[in-house]
Amino acid sequence: MSLSIRTQVAIIGAGPSGLLLGQLLHKAGIDAVIVERVSGDYVLGRIRAGVLEQVTIDLLDEAGVGTRMHREGLVHGGFDMLYGGKRHRIDMNGLTGGKNVMVYGQTEVTHDLMDARAFAGLPTYYEASDVQVADFDTTHPRVTFTHQGQAVTLSCDFIAGCDGFHGVCRASVPRKSIQEFEKVYPFGWLGLLSDTPPVHDELIYVNSPRGFALCSQRSKTRSRYYLQVPLTDRLQDWTDDAFWQELRLRLDDDARAQLVTGPSLEKSIAPLRSFVTEPMRFGRLFLAGDAAHIVPPTGAKGLNLAATDVKYLCNALVDFYQNRSEEGIDSYSARCLRRIWKAERFSWWFTSLMHRFPDDGPITARFQEAELDYLIHSHAGSLSIAENYVGLPLDFAEPTR
Repeated sequence: MSLSIRTQVAIIGAGPSGLLLGQLLHKAGIDAVIVERVSGDYVLGRIRAGVLEQVTIDLLDEAGVGTRMHREGLVHGGFDMLYGGKRHRIDMNGLTGGKNVMVYGQTEVTHDLMDARAFAGLPTYYEASDVQVADFDTTHPRVTFTHQGQAVTLSCDFIAGCDGFHGVCRASVPRKSIQEFEKVYPFGWLGLLSDTPPVHDELIYVNSPRGFALCSQRSKTRSRYYLQVPLTDRLQDWTDDAFWQELRLRLDDDARAQLVTGPSLEKSIAPLRSFVTEPMRFGRLFLAGDAAHIVPPTGAKGLNLAATDVKYLCNALVDFYQNRSEEGIDSYSARCLRRIWKAERFSWWFTSLMHRFPDDGPITARFQEAELDYLIHSHAGSLSIAENYVGLPLDFAEPTR
C-alpha cells in the first residue's frame, strides 16, 4: 500500500539548514514536509561547529527559536591569534562598530529547531529510505521514499535540497548541468570534546611550528580543541594523553598554565576541503548548505553560510506565493554564490595563513609570520579579518548583473 502526500515545499534533510527553512516557511504560512534518511537521534549526535554570526543569530530569532540561545550562548567580541609564541587579540566588536559572534553549538541549534517543529506538529519523516527526487525540471516535482515499510509519493511545488554533501539532491542533477570546484587540503583536524573549562574566555587560533591548533568551547564548562594532523593519522593513534601533550606544545606559556585536561567525550579526525557547486538552482530544485558548498572550518563559516542560503530561499519562496513573482527564485543562485565565494575565499586564506603545509619550506613560515604581524599591527588588516569573521551583511550578496 502506498501513500500520496501534497505539500508546497519538500525539504530533503533535517539538519539545521532544512529545519531552519521549515521553521521560517511555517512562520510565513507556507506548508513544508521534511524528509530525512537517518533518525532524529543520529542528527542530534553529530558534533559540529558552534560559532554563530550575527546574521545567523537574527535568523534564529526570526524563526522564533532564539530564547535558549540567548540564555545559554556565549557572546564573543574578539579572539586571539597566537604566533611566534605570543598571543594577540582581534577586537571584532571595536573594529566593526559593535558586532559580535555567539558560541552556541550546532547540536543545540538543531535541538531548538526540532523542538519548535515538534511543538507545531509539522510533518517530518525520519529514517526515510530510497529517497529520490524527480520531475524538478517541470512545475510538478515530486519526492518518493519508503517510510516504515510504506512507499510514499510527495508531490510539491518546489524541492529544497538540504541533504548535505553526500545527499541525493545534487547527485540527481544531470552532470552536464552542474559545475563543481574543489580543493582538498593535505591535512585534517583532530578534534577533542571534553567537559573541562575552556583555556580562555575567547577562542585562540594558533600558528605553531608544530602545526595549527584551535582552542574553542561550547560552554563555560565544555571545551572543544583541535590539532592539525597528517591525513595518514588514524584516530587510534591518538590517546587522550597524547592529544593533551601535543596541544601543550603548540600553546603559549599562559595558555599551558590555564589548560585543564580530562577524558574525551568525543574524538574525531575531519579532512578539510573547499567545495562549491554552480549553479544552485535546477528548475524547481534548489541546493542549500553542504549540498552546495563546503568550507574549511578555520573561518567558522559552514553553518552560517547554510543559514544565509536558507534566508535567500525562504524570501524567494515567500515572494512567489505572496506576490506570484519569480524574481527571487531566478536570482537565488547568483545571490547565494556571491556571498559563498567571499566566505570560501576567507576560509581558504585563513587556512593557508594558520596551517603548515607538507611541501612548504622555511620561507613560507616567514611569509606567514610577516602577514600575521601586518594583520595585528595594521588597522586595515585587523579590520579586514574582523569584518569577515563576524560575517558580511546579507545585502553584500546582491547580484552585480
